[in-house]
Amino acid sequence: MEMWVKEMQIKDAAMTYKVNQTLVRKKTKYQDLAIVDTEALGRMLLLDGIVQTTTKDEFVYHEMIVHIPLFTHPNPKKVLVVGGGDGGAIREILRHKSVEKAVLCEIDQDVITECKKYLPEISCSLDDPRCEIVIGDGIKYVKEHKNEFDVIIVDSTDPLNAAEGLFGGNFYNDVYDSLKEDGIFVAQTESPFYLPDVVKRVFSDVRKIFPITKLFMAGIPTYPGGYWSFTVGSKKYDPQNVDTSKIPEMPMKYYTKDLHKACFVLPQYIKDIIGEK
Repeated sequence: MEMWVKEMQIKDAAMTYKVNQTLVRKKTKYQDLAIVDTEALGRMLLLDGIVQTTTKDEFVYHEMIVHIPLFTHPNPKKVLVVGGGDGGAIREILRHKSVEKAVLCEIDQDVITECKKYLPEISCSLDDPRCEIVIGDGIKYVKEHKNEFDVIIVDSTDPLNAAEGLFGGNFYNDVYDSLKEDGIFVAQTESPFYLPDVVKRVFSDVRKIFPITKLFMAGIPTYPGGYWSFTVGSKKYDPQNVDTSKIPEMPMKYYTKDLHKACFVLPQYIKDIIGEK
């Protein structure tokens, strides 16, 4: 008998994946967690039935959400990841030699535990001595840590249930306060094709708070629509003005120096969504 995962992005559209084996399925304190082995995409993490990452294409998401802000900041030493219990963002952050400490604030311990067991190629840096793991509410953590971080990365699930508060203006105000005077913030901000209202609202909220606000895109095959948005809020440094000749060489699978600026060049329909000319 064939098994398939069916992910509903909106009520009228779904994505399906053939499953070879269910590796773990459990109800955690916060959500339904599953890690499955798929025919086409390798191992896949799902939370509440929504695909979070796969071993086949995770490099796109993790390289872009991390290296855009960290190569924009001239000397990132302390970085916070809110969410991101799979560990992929931490792995990429700790490739930067300037980073002295990376804090992972994840609300669900089970996500970390199961990813370390079943997704070791993604979670491989969670035991690095520069990584501090905090199990708790990222909203509360950010509110309690002022003027502390050079970069904050919000690597959240979709704006549902426990993650809903990570997509609001009050949270972005607290993120601003948690950053140092030249800090940078980035968040994954959903599909402009399927969820344009979320993209528009988040961009508008961030732009009200940060003097520099930019949207960039990446092609992520397993995310609905395949074309995913990220929003940057920066106090001082414009990611489009980075001197890319000074970016050190790192072996990457998606991010490049040229792409650092090119990813901010938006199709007209996305400009229209965020109110850019």
